[in-house]
Amino acid sequence: MSLTAIQMERFTAFEKLKVNCSPGLNVFVGGNGTGKTHLMKTAYAACDITKSEVGFAEKLIRVFMPSNRALGRLVKRQKGSARGAAEVYRSQQKLRVSFSNHTTVPESATVTGAKMWRAKPIQSVYIPVKEMLSNAPGFRSLYAQREIHFEEVYADIVDRAYRPPLRGPIDHDRRTLLHVLQQHMEGKVTIKNDEFFLRSQQGNLEFPLLAEGIRKLGLLWLLIQNGTLLGGSVLFWDEPETNLNPRLFGALMEILLKLQRGVCRSFSPHTIMSFSRSWICSAPRKTKSLSMLCTEKRTPRSWHAIP
Repeated sequence: MSLTAIQMERFTAFEKLKVNCSPGLNVFVGGNGTGKTHLMKTAYAACDITKSEVGFAEKLIRVFMPSNRALGRLVKRQKGSARGAAEVYRSQQKLRVSFSNHTTVPESATVTGAKMWRAKPIQSVYIPVKEMLSNAPGFRSLYAQREIHFEEVYADIVDRAYRPPLRGPIDHDRRTLLHVLQQHMEGKVTIKNDEFFLRSQQGNLEFPLLAEGIRKLGLLWLLIQNGTLLGGSVLFWDEPETNLNPRLFGALMEILLKLQRGVCRSFSPHTIMSFSRSWICSAPRKTKSLSMLCTEKRTPRSWHAIP
C-alpha cells in the first residue's frame, strides 16, 4: 500500500499544507526553502519506523537534527506558544505526531495511529544530497559509538549499501535495471574490506577516484542488486542530478521511469535551472499516473497541481 497523502500544520516551513500523492509519478516544483526536503524526510521517517523499534517523534529528531535534539524546534517559528503536527496517510491509515514549540524530548509528543501503521512494514530508502559511499569505511562504527552531528539519513543509507544480496535469482525487472546502470557506469560495484570499488575494464577503481555522478549510479546499482529496492519499496532521492554529468541526465530519467514501472515507489527532489524540483516516482503494479505540484513561495501554504 503506497503513501497517499502528507499533511502538516505549523511544521518546519509550513503553516498549513496537505499534499495528495498520486499512485504514479509525482513532481514537486519550487524554489529553495519551500520545504520539499522536509516533506520527504517526514514521509521517510514514517516509513522507516515500520521496520524498527524507533518511535515517530524520535525518528523525526534523528533525520532533522534540531539543535539540542529539541523536538519543539520543528514547530514553525512564531511568537508565543504554538503546536505543530505532521500526518502521513496510507489510504485510511493515518500516522500523526503533534507537539508544542516547548517540547524538548520525544516522549512528550503525542503520537497516534502508530500500532496500526507498524502492522504493515514499508521498505524505504532515503538517498541524501551528499554522497556517502566514498566516506563509508569506518563511518558506521563511528556513528554508532560517538555523538557526531550527522542526520540519520546518512547512516541509514550506508547501512543499506552494505547489505549482502538476497538469496535466489534476480528477477527480470531488477536484472534489466542493473544492466542499464552497468552500461552507464561501465562496470559493477564491489565491496572489499568495507571499501566500495567500481570493477571495470580498467580494474578496481575505488569510489573516491570516481566522478560523483558515477558514485550515485553505483549506489543505486547496489540498492537494486542487494534487494533493498524491490516491488512496493519506497525510494526518497534528494537532488539526484546534483554533480551528475549532463550527458547522464537522460540515463537517470530512464532509470527512474523504469523504477516506477516495475520495481519500487520513489520520492526524490530534483533541481533544474533556477528551480528546485522534487520528484516522487511511484510504481503501482498496474496503473500509471503523473502528478506535478508547484509552489513559488518561500514558505508555502499549499502546493497546486500543474496540468
